[in-house]
Amino acid sequence: MIKTCKAPLLTRIATSLAVVASASVAVADEAVTEQLSPAHGIAMHGELKYPEGFSHFDYVNPEAPKGGQLKLSVVANGFDSFNPFVIRGISAAGINAYVYDTLLESSADEPFSEYGLIAESVEVPEDRSFVIFNLNERARFQDGEPITADDVAFSYRILTTEGHPFYRNYYADVAEVTVENRHRIRFDFVQTNNRELPLILGQMPILPEHFWQDREFESSGLTIPVGSGPYRITSFDAGRSVTYERVEDYWAENLAVREGRFNFDTISYEYYNDDTVALEAFKAGNFHFRQETSAKNWATAYTGRQFESGSIEKEAIEHHRPTGMQGFIFNTRKPVFQDPRVRRALAYGFDFRWANQNLFFGQYTRTTSYYENSDLASSGLPDGRELAILDSFRDQLPPEVFTQTYVPPDTGKDSSLRDNLRTALKLLTEAGYQIKDGKMVHQTSGKPLAFEILLFQKSFERVVLPFKQNLEKLGIDVSVRLVDSNQYVQRVRNFDFDMITQVLPQSDSPGNEQRDYWHSSTANVTGSRNFMGISDPVIDELVSLVIQAPDRDELVHRVHALDRVLLHGHYVIPHWHLRKDRVAFWNHLKRPANTPKNGIDLNNWWIER
Repeated sequence: MIKTCKAPLLTRIATSLAVVASASVAVADEAVTEQLSPAHGIAMHGELKYPEGFSHFDYVNPEAPKGGQLKLSVVANGFDSFNPFVIRGISAAGINAYVYDTLLESSADEPFSEYGLIAESVEVPEDRSFVIFNLNERARFQDGEPITADDVAFSYRILTTEGHPFYRNYYADVAEVTVENRHRIRFDFVQTNNRELPLILGQMPILPEHFWQDREFESSGLTIPVGSGPYRITSFDAGRSVTYERVEDYWAENLAVREGRFNFDTISYEYYNDDTVALEAFKAGNFHFRQETSAKNWATAYTGRQFESGSIEKEAIEHHRPTGMQGFIFNTRKPVFQDPRVRRALAYGFDFRWANQNLFFGQYTRTTSYYENSDLASSGLPDGRELAILDSFRDQLPPEVFTQTYVPPDTGKDSSLRDNLRTALKLLTEAGYQIKDGKMVHQTSGKPLAFEILLFQKSFERVVLPFKQNLEKLGIDVSVRLVDSNQYVQRVRNFDFDMITQVLPQSDSPGNEQRDYWHSSTANVTGSRNFMGISDPVIDELVSLVIQAPDRDELVHRVHALDRVLLHGHYVIPHWHLRKDRVAFWNHLKRPANTPKNGIDLNNWWIER
């Protein structure tokens, strides 16, 4: 429920404007607003790093000059939308980051802290049962219209009713929204143990109600939007390129959270259908910066006159952010993958050690956690507080959760590929399969064990085809289908696949977004990130425990428990990770001396003339 109120401090005589699906709990018409001290920021756990009145983040250069053009590339089959907040269409690169501001701005060198942007201050009680945002009276949209609390209420309403289903889940615990005056808005919560809610509301992009009131939000296509961010769209070639121009009178230019950031006068994206073509275009100077995802390219392709002369610099920059999980993802909605013994067996057909030595030049480390490269990753056997959490679900979990350390199958001195395939055969036999006439078939149904791996990157075929060949030795029929990026996105959104290769990114402070990955409520929601179709009451409960963690120590224990249960569910075949960002850039681009733990952020760079 969204309400308005003319008395800003003591009494909220609220008039209902709209009832949204995710806000179902109302409060009394008259209530006393707790007297709180406005704060310049909010931390998920512990204290803020930056004090009130700070001048800039430590990882930016406040003296960075403004100016110049940054040219970037996108390897994809184009775009057809300037609305990144709906499930329909493929939105243009950069649109969310450059056009829209949020209530608060996250810092990149803290686990999860935010500071004032559109909201100059925030008020939160000790129990975090509500949050009040006090808007900066100077905040403006790009057409000069002021940003008001009504725009914030509108943004919440439109995102949770007509936006991507993610927003409904993300803000599911909001009970009521009250506009207390033109520059003050309050969000009340269903429960008080979801301590992250004030911060994730701070991440909400603020949309102009006056712009959208006569337009269709879900089908806006290539209508150039009005935002409040540092850039506006100045030109585009549908599906091929888009250019953003820095707003000269940007209202937040001198705020501490914007000092030293967004330094380029224009930022343009050019679309390429082929990554090899894009790489050659980069070396020819057609664009200025490239983050490399291919180990082979990094080892062999960044050579030539431009590199020898120093015109192009190549650097692997260390980061300390969680790398998440990349892997072969099983769609457990498909009957072929509903038995965890089958999923576990297929993992023995992937020879990471061979791939790392022969394809990746030894650059990668095997991933063993959904929260890899962080203190959130489980390890060893559960003990202490983590064991106590898991013990309450013991009779619903596989015994291996308590007795075996999860390690993905490997080929080394203790085990060969032949040994692994024997193990896979044993597991498949336990699952009711047998080899008949050279094919793996189910003994009862007679159906062959067959599935399709869906790809959109041709370069990944060199990883998938050896995996396919290994499984064919067991009589398993694996087909590989390569589609364009747009078709891939649509099929994945609709869970129209057997197996995909996918990255499941994670932050240093998991919370409400975990519902979108693992909760049963999202298993059949089009566009959710629950690609695997997980629907497990234990995982549901563990997700709730993570969201409700009262402090950092307890969060770590609860994430360890969730991680361990996910791993022993065999929903993915883990791939690999890298603790560095591999980047190449033309030498007129410069970056700050300090790199935050989250890694590089091109929005902190600048051009040296």
